[in-house]
Amino acid sequence: MKLKPLPPFLLLAQLLFSQAIADTRATFENEQIKVRVTTNAPQPISAFYEGRGFQKNMINVLKQQCFVSVFIRNKSDDFIWLDLSQWQFHHVDGKIKRLDRHYWKERWKQMNIPMAHQSTFRWTLLPEELDFYPKEKEGGNIILPRSGKPFNIMARFDTGKNRSGKPILVRFENITCKVDK
Repeated sequence: MKLKPLPPFLLLAQLLFSQAIADTRATFENEQIKVRVTTNAPQPISAFYEGRGFQKNMINVLKQQCFVSVFIRNKSDDFIWLDLSQWQFHHVDGKIKRLDRHYWKERWKQMNIPMAHQSTFRWTLLPEELDFYPKEKEGGNIILPRSGKPFNIMARFDTGKNRSGKPILVRFENITCKVDK
């Protein structure tokens, strides 16, 4: 079977995306968990959603946000729990309110965005809660309002089958949201 070459706009999107993440990556790793965060510039985010047929008004809203891609791997033989309500985001002016699934559901409803696009968008977000089985991996986006200021992330992961183990605290400092070059 012969593979078709990617269309030029997808090749460009792939190139921009790889350049956008090159210098905005931070990693935390210990014997239990590996967490990597990466911010993304507006252009590759736009190209990704445009390539899936999203409406221009939807893409314009998304370009104004700070997309933080998070990749998590449970390296342990125990359960690790993701619960985004236990994550905190701060910059010099104080707490940053994460734009969660509920926010986006209401925003897309107000804009009359088709359900198919809403569903695709939700698929790209990091789950609000997830129990990571031993050796399991997961990734997705967290969306913050774009401020232009460096920010910190404090992430808490409960451990143990019943969330009764010692929590894992992960901190990332001076994360910057990537901008288009």
